[in-house]
This record gives sequence, structure tokens and C-alpha cells, in this order.
Amino acid sequence: MKRPILYHPDPRLKKNCAAVPDLTDDLRTLADDMLATMYDAPGIGLAAPQVGVLTRLIVLDCVKEEGEKPNPMIMFNPEIIASSEELNTYEEGCLSIPDQFADVTRPAEVEVKWIDRDGNEQQQAMDGLWATCVQHEIDHLNGKLFIDHLKPLKRQMITRKMVKFKRELARG
Repeated sequence: MKRPILYHPDPRLKKNCAAVPDLTDDLRTLADDMLATMYDAPGIGLAAPQVGVLTRLIVLDCVKEEGEKPNPMIMFNPEIIASSEELNTYEEGCLSIPDQFADVTRPAEVEVKWIDRDGNEQQQAMDGLWATCVQHEIDHLNGKLFIDHLKPLKRQMITRKMVKFKRELARG
């Protein structure tokens, strides 16, 4: 089931999320709903707070090539356990901040551990777009948006545009 995505500024997007103590069927359903929502948007990543749930859960699929097999990932309690010193800059966007993009510099490679949909601990090295995406989504779990990596003026400009966007949405 597709869920509504929260738009910045929303106080829930700035909150730290609680760890998942036990996997439940409700959490698995939430993960499946988040994947459906992400693909529909369309996006390559989505964090639980973006659908109003303050839980440490992210989903991602950075396969973008036409005809390539999707590679959906569901991560409960994702954690970056190592980062490269080498950095990468990508133009990032966010489903909670539609039509706004900016260059963000992050570690080029990360080692991530998480609990999968079946409750098994996983660990994987990621680079390129996958590394950027997983860091972006984990930021959401810590109440941080990609615009928080920008200079204050640029961040304020985007926030003002989003306030206007939400006002226009509310008017219908």
C-alpha cells in the first residue's frame, strides 16, 4: 500500500528515530509499503520518518538502468560501521523536498550493517550511488535532511520554497 510522504518543513522529519527492538509483521508490512511508495514516487530511497513513522527503517534500490533487474533493500537499524576518507559529491534530492537538488559531499565508500526483513544481520560495503543513498537515508533516521549539509543561505532558500509549495498544496 502506498503511503503519503511528509514534506519539509515537518517536525517529524527532524526527530531521531527509535531502534527496532523486534521485527514484527507490522514492520515488515511497513517496509513493503515503503518500497511501493518509493517506486511510485519514483525514488531510490525512503526512510520511515518520511512516511511519519519514527522507526529506524530504510528502503533503497539504486538500480536505475532501464531493463536492469531491481535490487530492493530493506534495512532495519542500519548503521555505518566504516567510511572511506575519499569523498564523492553527488547532486542529491529528496522525496520530502520535491524538485529541489543540491550537491552534497559524503564518504565515497561505506560499510553498513543492518537487520534484514527476515531478522538476519547483514553487512555490506557500498560505493557510488549506493553509498550516497544509504548515507542520505540513515541521515533521515537521525533527523537530518540533505539540505542540512548545505550552507545556511541555500538551506533557507530551499526551505522557503518548500513552505510556499506546502501552502499551495493545502489550497488544492
